[in-house]
Amino acid sequence: MKILAGNWKMNTSFEEGYNLIETLKAELSPERLGDVVVVIAPPSIQLTQAVDLLVDYPELAVAAQNGHAGDYGAFTGEVSMAQLADAGADAVIIGHSERRQFFGESDSVVNKKVLSALEQELRPIVCVGEVLEVRKAGKHLSAVKEQLRLALEGVSGDLAENLVIAYEPVWAIGTGETATAAQAQEMHAHLRGLLRELYGDLADHLPIVYGGSCKPSNAAELFAQADVNGGLIGGASLVAADFIALADLLHKS
Repeated sequence: MKILAGNWKMNTSFEEGYNLIETLKAELSPERLGDVVVVIAPPSIQLTQAVDLLVDYPELAVAAQNGHAGDYGAFTGEVSMAQLADAGADAVIIGHSERRQFFGESDSVVNKKVLSALEQELRPIVCVGEVLEVRKAGKHLSAVKEQLRLALEGVSGDLAENLVIAYEPVWAIGTGETATAAQAQEMHAHLRGLLRELYGDLADHLPIVYGGSCKPSNAAELFAQADVNGGLIGGASLVAADFIALADLLHKS
């Protein structure tokens, strides 16, 4: 499975989100996408708008950018996995580097969210990745492997088939450093090795997508890597022409 997920983050008005979705609907036909699954993750306030607009477009899935592990309760400002599922979401991004950095999400919190999402039949897009200090210390492989191991603790083999893993080279986002396609492939292959330890041959079918700076100018080389099965796209997902170009490049890879 190839996955192109667009994380809109805290961007777009209702009108901008509507126009972006309508453009994607018009351009990304099943024939054009082939084996590519497109996922859009709008701000939570626009989630139901996206679900309603895409109800007749199963090739375009809707993800939440975050969710709470508890089903219900006194958690002001939070939205539970149960509520996301009830709203019609297909998937949820969990453990994004910005959630870890700005909102203090630990590996334990990420794990609880993964288990809750799976219980609600949401597909978790589980993010892992190392910061610059870890990369420079040469501990990136072990650090990211431990992140993934902790995130998937308690996830049985029958549930694991619903997983999507996203590798974010946090050290190459906004630092002036650049991650090469070879570095992406090294980490993706490393993560697939851990998935193979945990789930056997199923690991060969689990999508591992790249969550670094991916845009039309560098996507072809990234998508050509053996263990890169798509992208978790930030800024380029807000520009319809760029996101559509990425879908075309992923389909051709």
